[in-house]
Amino acid sequence: MLRITYLLALKGKNVWFIDPDAPVLEAIQTMADRGIGALPVIRDGQLLGIVSERDYARKVILKERSSADTPVRDIMTSPVTTISPDEAVHNCMEIMTQKRIRHLPVVERGAVVGMISIGDLVKAVIEEQQQTIDHLERYIAS
Repeated sequence: MLRITYLLALKGKNVWFIDPDAPVLEAIQTMADRGIGALPVIRDGQLLGIVSERDYARKVILKERSSADTPVRDIMTSPVTTISPDEAVHNCMEIMTQKRIRHLPVVERGAVVGMISIGDLVKAVIEEQQQTIDHLERYIAS
């Protein structure tokens, strides 16, 4: 059974984040530059929330707010659902499905050590299934 630690080792533990007082425009620009769909909102090492493209669409665009004048704290989702690095990939998929979320901050000893997206989880499950198929094919052929 795959664990989140394994995924973080593959994808790296780079975590880009945003301050709650930063303008939403800065968050959206960071997400666009980094090719990511969400940012943890962190101040002084403490996870306060998460801001996603979905938050932007629903809480800025649809409400005709200004991206430059709206602070991230006004649109972030809080409290945040988090996982530990020891969590199983399948459990994370269940959490995301039940809560209808696409990103999970990985927290260890109170610090954000990574971010996992639904895409990361799907890729891992496909890889795990392919390994099982390969193993079974070798077993049948021998």
